[in-house]
Amino acid sequence: MTGDDLRVVVETAPDGAVLVRVRGSLDEWSGSRELAAALAGAAGAGGRRTVVDLSGVGFADSAGLHALLGGLRQHGEAGIPLVLAGPMTAAVRRLFEVTGTLDAFRVADCVDSAFTC
Repeated sequence: MTGDDLRVVVETAPDGAVLVRVRGSLDEWSGSRELAAALAGAAGAGGRRTVVDLSGVGFADSAGLHALLGGLRQHGEAGIPLVLAGPMTAAVRRLFEVTGTLDAFRVADCVDSAFTC
């Protein structure tokens, strides 16, 4: 995996919680569709909560944000909380701040705290 490649790994805990680990650049060219598919699958699976670990994402653009917003909508429709976990890089946090979308999400400082917030 090069620094720009996106890697999405989905883990399901015995209690039904889903962890989506994202690594690399979250943009149109690096597979934001892969994240969108993972989030749709998590929403459709009916787990108790989905946590998206963004701590390994160095860059995200509007395509990545679109995937996350779509996942948030799908989770809302399914009645499943979606939580973004950091720590987020300055570039990723800035994308949320500039677009005014940070407050749309539940955000936790780390994966562990994301399962309890």
